[in-house]
Amino acid sequence: MNKPRLDDPATWTAEEHLYHLFLFHAAKGLDQTIEACVKENRDHRDFLVRLLDVERVGRYESRVKRLIKAAKFPALKTIDDFDWAHPATIPKQSILTLARSLDFIGKHEHLIFIGPGGVGKTHLAIALGLAACQRSIRTLYTTAADMINTLVASQVDHSLVRSLKRFTAPGLLIIDELGYMPLDKYGRDLFFQVISKRADTGSVILTTNKAFKDWGEVFQDNAVATAIAERLIEHGDVIKIEGSSYRVKQRRQKSLGLDGLQDKK
Repeated sequence: MNKPRLDDPATWTAEEHLYHLFLFHAAKGLDQTIEACVKENRDHRDFLVRLLDVERVGRYESRVKRLIKAAKFPALKTIDDFDWAHPATIPKQSILTLARSLDFIGKHEHLIFIGPGGVGKTHLAIALGLAACQRSIRTLYTTAADMINTLVASQVDHSLVRSLKRFTAPGLLIIDELGYMPLDKYGRDLFFQVISKRADTGSVILTTNKAFKDWGEVFQDNAVATAIAERLIEHGDVIKIEGSSYRVKQRRQKSLGLDGLQDKK
């Protein structure tokens, strides 16, 4: 409909009343709801319940869209899309249970996905993040490198406090690809701050290609590496995935002309 009028409310249409009450979804779905209730011979109470449900569903869908956009996922991945047959070893049932309940977020617990590149760590992290958005949980995705670069840059313009809040405020923070580049003193100190502050604000999903014994190389400081690992493990679960790279497998199949073969079976 057109922009609702601001003149005498006594002259407003039903849609305009709904718009002025900020029931935008109900206003858009009013005619369709009336038609359905007339066709099904529903009474006034049923009509009102159905119209309010249109508003509820519309608000939920809009909220989820906003949360997904704000999460900054590089792509949308779901648990249903994951190829469970590819990894050589993966705790499938544990991951499915986590995805169904998402209880770890409410408990401010963490998940650490450890495994070589290309076994699906990022896919699973994003899938859990998407599920969190669908539960109205504020989520943010970042790579370890991007997070540290953002925080280091914020020190220059004196906006570090605001930048830290960006990574500590969401109910779920996904830090992807820890271990692909070593962190200097500034980087490891900032990483430590984020992990420490999130103890009281929410959960972390971390993906890494490095075993804990190798974190000293990543942070270039054994004491800091141990402190970060302890904080994550104390209130978290470690999920180990083993296998070869799925991306390498896809490239090999494509080079042999075998890509898409499974889809034809």
